[in-house]
Amino acid sequence: AEMLVQQKIEQAQLVAICSSTPQKLEKMRKKHGESLRYYEEEEKLFLDSTVDAVLITTPHYSHPQLAQEAINANKHFLCEKPIGVYTKNVVTLDEKIKEHPALSCAIVFNQRTQPIYIKAKELVDPGALGEIRRSNWISTNWYRSQEYYDAVSWRGSWKEDGGGVLLNQAVHQLDLWQWICGMPQRIYGHIYPNKLRNIEVETEGTIYAEYKNGATGFFTAATTEAMGTNRFEIVGSTGKLVIENEQLHLWKMIQDETFWPHSKDTPSYEEVPIDLINEKDQQHQKVLENFVQAILFDEPLLAPATEGIKSLSIINATYLSSWLDKGVDLPLDSQLYFEELTKKKQSCLFLN
Repeated sequence: AEMLVQQKIEQAQLVAICSSTPQKLEKMRKKHGESLRYYEEEEKLFLDSTVDAVLITTPHYSHPQLAQEAINANKHFLCEKPIGVYTKNVVTLDEKIKEHPALSCAIVFNQRTQPIYIKAKELVDPGALGEIRRSNWISTNWYRSQEYYDAVSWRGSWKEDGGGVLLNQAVHQLDLWQWICGMPQRIYGHIYPNKLRNIEVETEGTIYAEYKNGATGFFTAATTEAMGTNRFEIVGSTGKLVIENEQLHLWKMIQDETFWPHSKDTPSYEEVPIDLINEKDQQHQKVLENFVQAILFDEPLLAPATEGIKSLSIINATYLSSWLDKGVDLPLDSQLYFEELTKKKQSCLFLN
């Protein structure tokens, strides 16, 4: 809202705000005055003919429904992550999106705008690392205190939040993981609900992934480490890439390891300099700018809403693997996950 009001996004303006919380709506009214329209029901917002596009920033479970309502009202939408809580209703949303190709439908995966991850994808996609063999991501710099969970009533429960660190915070890294390395075909996961915090959902989660070509992946995330780590490592048959402390390091071998003929020696390698300017603070602005340019001039979306189901599938598979104590294949059995989530919501209600 601030970026739009301050005219940081060219060719776009804020015309209306909708919130079911009267106190929040009144706060915005005092801040922005009567030049905007204010709604307590989304139905009235969607009927407003002056609204061309909507930004969905509500709790997780409502995302697919509101996105579908936006499409029904012939409005473009930009939805906060995650695109939903379970893949079953996101599949329905994706089908509706494909039926309306004239509408720009996007998700806020703002970290896709970072030059460091764009460069990583540019290196991996054409095979600069050879065949991918292993990837590791330690994403534990999402520290959240108990006060964070207590501040908003819907946080921390399966019924209203729908998941913990994997769905709420590390969904950004999981999106980047699959965006750069591709989708795995099998997931073994373990989550740690209410560990060190008085909540139902996980504060820590670990994923072991297997890929079609035999590659493996490891991902771990946590909200309870005050000195957290954010380190992403990709190893291929001809090189290695490491992202840490907002720096990218690339090592290249003189020959593909697959064809290395010397049994006693390892292939020679060297570090290749990579110069990048990190524009971390402009991520959300770039997402909004891209959304507007897509609507007006058909610029390709940085993150189409239909991409959201990929990271959500990994998250759902991780939860399901942990609950059933076995590996889970992808594509995910959406109905099975929905049934198991329903059981979890019914059995874990101590917060209510």
